[in-house]
Amino acid sequence: MNQPNDWNAEAIDKVKELIKGMDTAMLTTISDKGPVSRPMKTQEVEFDGDIWFLTKKDTSKYQEILGNRNVNVVYAGKSYVSVRGTAEIVEDAAKKKEFWNPVYEKMLETSYDDPNVVLIKVHAAAAEYWDTGSMVKSAISLVRKITGSSKDTHLNETVELDGRQP
Repeated sequence: MNQPNDWNAEAIDKVKELIKGMDTAMLTTISDKGPVSRPMKTQEVEFDGDIWFLTKKDTSKYQEILGNRNVNVVYAGKSYVSVRGTAEIVEDAAKKKEFWNPVYEKMLETSYDDPNVVLIKVHAAAAEYWDTGSMVKSAISLVRKITGSSKDTHLNETVELDGRQP
């Protein structure tokens, strides 16, 4: 797991707060025909700058990640969060067992120790979010836009999560 630097701990905490409880995300990879998005179940691990998914090697997303590690992960629910990052294929048996649950057995029609099962680890570089979770905050923002007030309510921001440039 990443240990956040002081400079990005606040940004990581903000993204963690916004995506908490949203267990499905849209993972976008790059195919030879362009971007492809599909719903994926996020692993139940606290966001620390990395997002984890389970998949199989015999999928197009696996091949697409091997060809281009740049990905995007989008959460939509109480807020909207778009995370840009790089994907890594992880074949760690202990990590697969840690994340495995009986639902996957049915969904993927296999077990965690199947060599075809892999993890996708997305290392987040930046996130853009729209914090719509608070009706009061949204109403204040709307009033400020209508009245021309210059105070910002931070409903939409982009935060850097990693010092590396993707």
